[in-house]
Amino acid sequence: MDALHPRLLVSRFADTFRFYDAVLPPLTGARLTRGTAQGPYASWDVDDQGVLMLFDRAAMAAVVGTSGLPGRAAPAQDGAMLVSRVPDVAAAYDLCLRHGAEPVTAPADRPEWGPGMRTAHLRDPDGTLLEFQSY
Repeated sequence: MDALHPRLLVSRFADTFRFYDAVLPPLTGARLTRGTAQGPYASWDVDDQGVLMLFDRAAMAAVVGTSGLPGRAAPAQDGAMLVSRVPDVAAAYDLCLRHGAEPVTAPADRPEWGPGMRTAHLRDPDGTLLEFQSY
């Protein structure tokens, strides 16, 4: 049983699928367990535990009755992000850039966040904020 896992509702399913399918295995050891780039659903697991799921935003909107609402809010601060601790922040950042992520903040030391903290931030192809960190 998966205790709790993120499911991203995405508008650019195929692009977002290809991104995570390329970066999750080397970064987290996750393997694709269900789905294809055609959607509407895909999931990746580590040791039989759900790590990340994607679901087509329009398909979920149809299920929960929100199809008539806007798919995206006006520009605003992020409400959530995916965070992963990695051994090499710069390598994770570069891997994601090679697979279509948009840079937000380059790898940098963040001593104000804690001893040895280093982070980088990017956006996946659908705009979800990602943070890679090491400490």
